[in-house]
Amino acid sequence: MNTGKIQAACAPWVRTRLRTAPGISAALAVLVLLTAFLAAAFPRAVDAYETKALRHDITEAQPRQSVLEVTTPPPALGQAPAVREGAMREDALSGADRALAKAFPAPLRADRPRSSYGVHTTTPVVAQEPWLPRPDALPPQLTYAAPSALPRHSTLRSGRWPAVRGEVTQESREVEAAVTEETAAGLRMKPGSTISVPTTRGAPLTVRITGIVTPRAPESGYWAVDPLFRAPSLVRDPGSPTPVFYWRATLLLAPDAGPALLATMSDPELYWRFAPDASGLTAADASRLGTSVAVSENGPGLLRLRDIAGPNTALTTDLDAIAEAHLGMRAAISSVVTVAAMGIGAVAAVVLLMTGGLIGARRHHELALLRSRGGSLRGIGARLFAETAVAVLPAAALGLLLAVLLVPEARFLPAAVGAGTVAALVCVVLPLRTTLHHRRPLLHGAREDVVAARPSRRRTVAELTLLVLAAGAVAALRRRGTSAGSGTDLLISAAPVLVGLIAALVLVRLYPLPLRLASRPVARLRGAVGFLSLARAGRASSSGTLPLLALLVALTTAAFGGSVLAGVADARDAAALRAVGADARISGEGALTPVPDAVVRQVRAVEGAEGVAAVRIEYATPLAASADVRSDTRRVTLIGVEPGSYARLARDTGLPAFPADALAGGRGKDEALPAVASPALARRLGDRPHTVRSQAGDIAVRVAAVLPRTSAAGDSEFLIVDSAAPSMSRPTTLLVTGPSLDRAQLRAAAREAGPEYSVRIRAVERGVFVDTPMQAGAEQIYGAAVAAGAGYALLAVLLSLLQTAPERTTLLARLRTMGLTTRQGRRLLAFEAMPQALLAASGGLLVGWATIALLAPGVDLAALALAGGGPGVAQAASLRADPLSLALPALGVVVLAGAVACVQAWWAGRRGSIKELRAGDTR
Repeated sequence: MNTGKIQAACAPWVRTRLRTAPGISAALAVLVLLTAFLAAAFPRAVDAYETKALRHDITEAQPRQSVLEVTTPPPALGQAPAVREGAMREDALSGADRALAKAFPAPLRADRPRSSYGVHTTTPVVAQEPWLPRPDALPPQLTYAAPSALPRHSTLRSGRWPAVRGEVTQESREVEAAVTEETAAGLRMKPGSTISVPTTRGAPLTVRITGIVTPRAPESGYWAVDPLFRAPSLVRDPGSPTPVFYWRATLLLAPDAGPALLATMSDPELYWRFAPDASGLTAADASRLGTSVAVSENGPGLLRLRDIAGPNTALTTDLDAIAEAHLGMRAAISSVVTVAAMGIGAVAAVVLLMTGGLIGARRHHELALLRSRGGSLRGIGARLFAETAVAVLPAAALGLLLAVLLVPEARFLPAAVGAGTVAALVCVVLPLRTTLHHRRPLLHGAREDVVAARPSRRRTVAELTLLVLAAGAVAALRRRGTSAGSGTDLLISAAPVLVGLIAALVLVRLYPLPLRLASRPVARLRGAVGFLSLARAGRASSSGTLPLLALLVALTTAAFGGSVLAGVADARDAAALRAVGADARISGEGALTPVPDAVVRQVRAVEGAEGVAAVRIEYATPLAASADVRSDTRRVTLIGVEPGSYARLARDTGLPAFPADALAGGRGKDEALPAVASPALARRLGDRPHTVRSQAGDIAVRVAAVLPRTSAAGDSEFLIVDSAAPSMSRPTTLLVTGPSLDRAQLRAAAREAGPEYSVRIRAVERGVFVDTPMQAGAEQIYGAAVAAGAGYALLAVLLSLLQTAPERTTLLARLRTMGLTTRQGRRLLAFEAMPQALLAASGGLLVGWATIALLAPGVDLAALALAGGGPGVAQAASLRADPLSLALPALGVVVLAGAVACVQAWWAGRRGSIKELRAGDTR
C-alpha cells in the first residue's frame, strides 16, 4: 500500500477528530500541561535550592575556612638583596596576585574585589616600650603586616595614612604604620607613637603610628582571616604554671614597606588571600569543588602556583571541608525528598493511565466499529497516536517552558527528560492501551462484575511479586534508613508507593465481601434505592483497580509528606525548648550571681508573662566519691526549684509532668534532701544518700523520683532539689512562659539584673534551625507534594466518576420512566458512589498510618529539621503520623464523590430523558 496515501488520509482524520471532540483533547492537554510542569519543575527546584545552598554555605562560612590562602617565604638568603626586596614590593605582589587568580582549576574562581595580598610576619616580637599596657606584668607581643589596598578596606579616623619615604629596603630604619581603633584603645596607641623592632643588623627598626583606622567590613576576609588585623587579643602564656595573659596585636604598614621586615627576626612571609567567588557555582559543581581544592593543595595545581609564587609555595583552605559537608547534608535531604518524588510520580502516572482509560472507554464503540469493518490494529493505533500527539506534545512543551521560566538557575536536561517522559507515557500508553482492547472481538453486553469476578493465576503471581518487593523495600528502609551514609536508593524511596499498591490490591480483593454482606439485608427493605445502589456498586468492573490505586497512593503520599513536615516542626520545637527551657530564659549562662528580687518582680510584670520559675542552676557539680560513686563519675547539673512553679512550667511547656510532691515531703531519713534525678543518674546513685559538692557547700541528697527530661538542664544529667534548702535559695535563672511575651521588657529586665545576664527567646532559637536554603527548598517540595497528592486524589475520584457518568445518566432516565423521583435519583447516585469512596478514604487512612508506622524507624529527619542548629544540637528527629494530613485528604475524597454524584443527578434531571432513552444502551 502507498505510504503517502495513508499519511494523506490520516491528516483529515486527526483534524476531524479535534474539531468534533475538542473538549476531550483540551482536558487531556491541560492535565498533561500540569503533570509535565510538575515533572520538569521538580528536578529544577532541587537543582535551584541545592545551588543556593552551596553558595550560601560558602559565602556564610567563616573567612578563615573559605579563603584560599597562598603563602610563600621570601627568596632565600643566598639571593641578592635586590632580588629579595623586589619580591616583597607592591608591583611584584600585585603581578603574582593576577597570575595566581587565573591559575586555580575550575570551578574554583577568585572574587578579586574581596581578595587581598601582602607581607606579614609569622613570629611575634616582644615590644618593650614602657607605655604599653602589661596585664599580669607581661609585655605585649606584636606582629607586622603590609597589606594591600588598606584605604579601600578601612576609614581613616585620625592622623594620616601610612606611606613610604623613598625606597624602603632592608637597611631602612623607620617605617610608618596604622592601627585599628580597637588596637589603639587596647594598647594605648595614638598617632605619633613609636615601636622599636629588633633587627639582625644591630640598630632597631622604628615603626611610627601615623593613623587610626576603622574597618569597613570587619567580617570580610581582609580582616577576619587574621583577627589580629582588626583587634588585639589577650593570650594566655602557655609556659606559665599560673594563668597569666599578655596582649597580641598587629600593626599595618604601608604597602611598599614590606622589604624592611627582611631585617627583623620575625620570619616574614608573602601571602595572597583569595575569597572564593560562589556566584557562578551550581549544584553540579559541589563534587568537583573538593577535587579542585585537592589538586591545588597537593596536585598539579600546586605546581602551577609554585611556578608563579616560588618553589616553597603552599595553599591552605577548608573550602573542601565546606563542600564535603554540603554534599553530606544534600545526600541526607535528597534521600528523604526522593520519597516524595516517587510518590507523586506514581500517582501522576496512574492518573494519566486513568485518563487514557476514560478516553478509550468513551470511544469504545467507535473503535469497535472500525475494527469490525476491517481496520487494522496498526492503523487504529497510528491514528490514536496522531490524535494524542497533536494535543499532548504542545502541552508538554508549554509545561517545560513554564518550569524553566518559573524556576531559574537550574539544569535544563533533567527537566526536559521529566516533561518528555510525561509526553511519551501519554502518547504511547494511551493508544496502546486502547488498541489492545480491540485485538479480539468482544461480546456485546458481556460483564465482569467486581462481586462475581475471580482473580486469575497470572494476577495472583503479579500481586505476590509486588508484595515481595514492598516487603523488601520496607525492610531495607528500616534497616538502612535515609541517613547520609545510605545514599539514595530508588527501591527504598518507592517503599510508600509499594505499600499503597499492595494495600490497593488487597482492598480490591476484600471489596466484594462487604458488598455481599450488605446487599442481603438491604434487599429485604421496602425501598429500592439502597438495593439498587449496592447492586450498581457491585456491577463495577473488576479491572477498575486504577482509581483505587491512584487514591491510595495519593492519600499515602499526602499523609507521608504532611507527617514529614509535622515531624520537622516537632523536632525544631523540641530542640528550641531543650535549648531555652521555656518560652524565654534570663540567665548568666554559668554565672552564679543571684537574680535580684526586684528583677524577679519586674519579669513577673512583663506583658504576656503567664508564669515565672526562679531556679538556681549550678553546672558541672561534682558528686563526692563513695563506694557507689567513683571519683570519675560524670558531673551533674544541680537545680534548685520551687516545686509548685516548676511543675506549672513543665505543664505549660509540654514536658513530662514534674513530681512536685516528691520534693515537698521534707527531708528523708539521714537528713538527706529528696531529689529528682535523670534516669541514668538515678540508676547510678540508687536509693542511698549521696553528697553533692555545690558552690554553697556540701548537700546530702536522696533520689526520690526520676524524670526523663527537664527544662533547666538541657541534655545533661541533673539533680533537682527544693530551693527551700539554704544553699539553693538564691536563683540564678528565670524561666518565663507565655505565648506573646514582650521582648523589649524582658531585655530591659535582663539589663537590670546585670551585664552578665542575657535573654534567650524560644521562638528566636527555633528560627536558627531554618536558615539554610536547602532546608527551605526541601520543605517547599514536601509542601508541594502534599498539595499535589491531595489534588491528584481528588482528580482520580473525578475521573472515576466521569468514566461511568453516561451509564448512570442512562440508568436515571430509565428509572424515571418507572416513577423514580429526583430526590431518589440523587440518593441513588450518592449511595452508589459511597462504597468505593469510603473504601478509598478508610483505606487511605489505614494505609497512610501503617506506612508511617512501618517506615518511621528508617526515616531520619535530622538533616532536614536541625541542620541549621550547628554541631552542638542533638541530631534526632523522628517521623510521626499527623492526624490532619491523614484525615483531610480522605475526607475530601468522600465529600467530592458525594458532591459529584449530586451534581450529576441534578444536571441529568434538568436535561430530560429523551436523548438517553433514544440512545438505547442494550446492556
